[in-house]
Amino acid sequence: MATAAPSTASGKLTGYDLYRALGSPKYVVAPMVDQSELAWRRLSRKYGAQLVYTPMINAKLFVDSTNKTYRTAQFDIPSGEEGDSSDRPLIVQFCANDPEQLLASAEVVAPYCDAVDLNLGCPQDIARKGRYGSFLQDEWELIYKLINTLHKNLSVPVTAKFRVFPTIEKTVEYAKMLESAGAQILTCHGRLREQRGQNTGVADWLKIRAVKQAVSVPVFANGNILFQSDILRCLEETGCDGVMSAEGNLYNPALFAGLPPTLSTPHPQPSSSSSSSDSTTYPVLDPSHPAHPLHPEYMSDEAILRRHPRVADMALEYIRIVKALKTRTCVSAVKGHLFKILRPALMREIDLRDALGRARAGERPKPQKGSATVEGEEDEAVKNWLSDYIEICEDMKRRMEMDEKEHTKGGTVPLRELVKVDERGLEVYPWWLVQPYWRRLPPVVVKEGGKEKEGKKSQ
Repeated sequence: MATAAPSTASGKLTGYDLYRALGSPKYVVAPMVDQSELAWRRLSRKYGAQLVYTPMINAKLFVDSTNKTYRTAQFDIPSGEEGDSSDRPLIVQFCANDPEQLLASAEVVAPYCDAVDLNLGCPQDIARKGRYGSFLQDEWELIYKLINTLHKNLSVPVTAKFRVFPTIEKTVEYAKMLESAGAQILTCHGRLREQRGQNTGVADWLKIRAVKQAVSVPVFANGNILFQSDILRCLEETGCDGVMSAEGNLYNPALFAGLPPTLSTPHPQPSSSSSSSDSTTYPVLDPSHPAHPLHPEYMSDEAILRRHPRVADMALEYIRIVKALKTRTCVSAVKGHLFKILRPALMREIDLRDALGRARAGERPKPQKGSATVEGEEDEAVKNWLSDYIEICEDMKRRMEMDEKEHTKGGTVPLRELVKVDERGLEVYPWWLVQPYWRRLPPVVVKEGGKEKEGKKSQ
């Protein structure tokens, strides 16, 4: 595990010095509201994630001394697990539109993280209403102040995650402004602010590549990561220092499993003071490595199960982590994760899908003040809290074991023979294995006589 970056106010790390102190991470889990909580971070690290972000925290609410419930729910310092040695390296993300509120919030978590990130990418309506995320995109002076305030006053480095503009030129200008404000790592999500929900579409790696070539700080690429092969292709095509995954990680927590901790590069990484604009500096994985798609063992049963574990096993493993933590996991997070992990199987097992939707659970029980609770009683209460979810997952495990036995003829049929390729050229794995989910691309808009007309959907 990487050593946490030193956090001295006078000599905090910058640029590639920070990146190296974080362990030179190539595989990064994105900040995800109600999804990148502590339990999920632990699961993701087990399967190869080298750097993980917290969910986005609202600085205005977090700094409010009268709202301690929100603060503990977002980053539970009293329980002593968030930001401990097993939860590092860690970057805590905030959304904000007030520099002083942002600084006050960041100072609370600074002792428990390696950097603080500013969210400039959230495209949801709540971000529009709250004036944060991607809806600050046109307020460059304010964004500069937000980042620069942390850069000058916070004991740990500041980073930023942002979305692209319609043109490469404005995207690059924006990234340079973020760097000049003091952001020490940039994460470029290659989608526009308008690309969300059913209009998510495809991320633009050319814009990400242009950002990487224009700035001197490390850049993480975000967008279009469904399979491990996409990770390697993204690093090669963008030249970025790492790949950040959000939905890819949610549907398959083993997305990074089996990849080498480091990747070879034709040239050494630049120092903090040098430019990284050399377009030939791309990470490369040697085809002799078993994780390379051209390796003869890439489609062996062992390799497939490493990249795409069984859905029920993964779901039960996540629940075990939730049970073991003192830190409370939000009920909606648990259910959301189970729906995504189990999705391929739930598409067939409709009764279990309905049961999971109906499953109810209260908050994890709190020990009563002054009670003589013996060790083990709270564990039993937690077990009861999760009992509906456990029962559903165990039932799914039994059914999937039967399906696997039937379709592999007791293990005599290799899994690679059961992997299909759909009309878009994407691999579809057997439903008992975790795998990505992708939305249909939005309709193509064709202009006819000055008017816009909806065409066929892109594949």
